[in-house]
Amino acid sequence: MPRRITACFQALRSRGEAALIPYLTAGDPDLQTTFEALQVLDHHGADLIELGVPYSDPLADGPVIQAAATRALKRGVTLGAILQGLRCLSLRAPLILFTYYNPIHQLGLPTFVQQLRRAGCAGLVVPDLPLEEAGSLREAAQAEGIDLILLVAPTSPPERMRRIAQQSSGFIYLVSTTGVTGERATLEQRIPALLQQLRQYTSLPIGVGFGISTPDQARQIALWGADAAIVGSAFVQRLAKAPTPAQGLQQIAHFCRDLKAALQGIGTPEH
Repeated sequence: MPRRITACFQALRSRGEAALIPYLTAGDPDLQTTFEALQVLDHHGADLIELGVPYSDPLADGPVIQAAATRALKRGVTLGAILQGLRCLSLRAPLILFTYYNPIHQLGLPTFVQQLRRAGCAGLVVPDLPLEEAGSLREAAQAEGIDLILLVAPTSPPERMRRIAQQSSGFIYLVSTTGVTGERATLEQRIPALLQQLRQYTSLPIGVGFGISTPDQARQIALWGADAAIVGSAFVQRLAKAPTPAQGLQQIAHFCRDLKAALQGIGTPEH
């Protein structure tokens, strides 16, 4: 029986759809709103959901997500509190935890992966973990039935791209641009070539992230051949800027529906 992430992509492919993967920062504006937001996204079109653990030195994150992480940390949000709260949720969409390595190290690798499984997480992204040092975490995660999703940068040489593709599981996270996350007015024109190159090394689904902020951009990513569009800052911004948490939840519900609608009817359904 395939793992949840694999099964999700298989079902989407059979319907000719690309996946929508929204991202939220845990604890912004507060943890209760985060858990409510996960359920809102789950009910309004998200196929998978990425949840970021706030961290004090988020090298890959742009200003919107950095600010959200800073606010969450000031409120005392911790990895332990996030995982504990997730145990009370039941989501249809596979949940992917996005965390830097230091919180994992502080908790301890065996304890972390066990708690990750108990929290119902299906996947894990660790952006500051080099490929050469990922073996222990990958093995520990696999033993708990959790996919370790690796990132490919647009500057990755072909040989490194091939090695990352071989070691990733669930799907591959293709970073669309150099630099950090954040909304951008236009998409990188080299994305189609990067997708084509990566396809030479893997049959895994490929999700594209960093800089996708509108339904039209998400659809373009899918038309270029990506299996998933990963949208982060645009969701985080809507929750952060709303006058009240309830209004923020309403805004992300509408945005999620619009994005998912743009990702339907992309390919020919498999029979």
